[in-house]
Amino acid sequence: MGTPATLLGRIPPGLRYMAIGAFWFSLMSLFVRLAGAGLPSMQIVLARIVISLVLSIWMLRRAGLSPWGHNRPLLALRGLLGFIALSCFYYALVHLPLADATVIQYMNPVFAAVLAALLLGERMRRRELLCILLSLVGVLAITRPEFLAPGLGTRLPPAVVGIAVLGSVLSAGAYVAVRKLGRTEDPLVTVFWFPFIALPLCLPIVLPMLILPTPREWLLLLAVGISTHIAQVYMTRGLQLERAGRATAVGYLQIVLAGFWGLLVLGEQPDLFFLLGTVLIVSATLALARGGAPRIPPSPPPPVRP
Repeated sequence: MGTPATLLGRIPPGLRYMAIGAFWFSLMSLFVRLAGAGLPSMQIVLARIVISLVLSIWMLRRAGLSPWGHNRPLLALRGLLGFIALSCFYYALVHLPLADATVIQYMNPVFAAVLAALLLGERMRRRELLCILLSLVGVLAITRPEFLAPGLGTRLPPAVVGIAVLGSVLSAGAYVAVRKLGRTEDPLVTVFWFPFIALPLCLPIVLPMLILPTPREWLLLLAVGISTHIAQVYMTRGLQLERAGRATAVGYLQIVLAGFWGLLVLGEQPDLFFLLGTVLIVSATLALARGGAPRIPPSPPPPVRP
């Protein structure tokens, strides 16, 4: 069987990075939900952007890297898509049960795989297609939409669900942009461009509705920014090492973690449908992890110095 460290070492590095990122993103979702009890969701988005920008600049300077990168139009597009997607996701986290909002967000591997096939020419392998379909069945088991299961639907607000789905689609677009950037950009540079683009877009929206946070809310906002930044660094590296559909599918682990945090902290009771969906999603994720590592592309060119 081997020790846990040995078993972990057999998982391709890109998938390990994605799993670690999913853990930190699950904590971020919990902090957003707690902060959203008293603050507008866009104010939480702004706090996350500011903290990420400060951390990005610090980490870039520590690494001796220029922040400007090589493919600036694509970096800017990734930042724009990420900002809109994050705004939709945070809104859903505040207005939907934690696990449900997370499930809808993590439909994005399906969209990412399709977009990667269309835009990047990535071939959909049979194993990956089956795993993605199995994960999608798990998503449907958890959400139980009324049109598929009359009388068993979750009856979530349609408008909020629509915003959540839009965020999922745009997240997939941002992931594919990261994949397109490949290893030509350092992950720290890619992460920096998100707050760099998002800050001037977010400020005009937030300032008219700004609320002074309480000390507890300040701590929650700080936790949102730090946990998200750590998650983004890990997931960016994972996306650069793995095929888009296969890598983002590992993010389904966040659904399981969200259900755990919802039960432990928020008192949200999971039902049998949620547990069934979780089993399907975890099974598909483990099957993806056993699929072998991709071929690692060449090392990136030397970073651009200031």
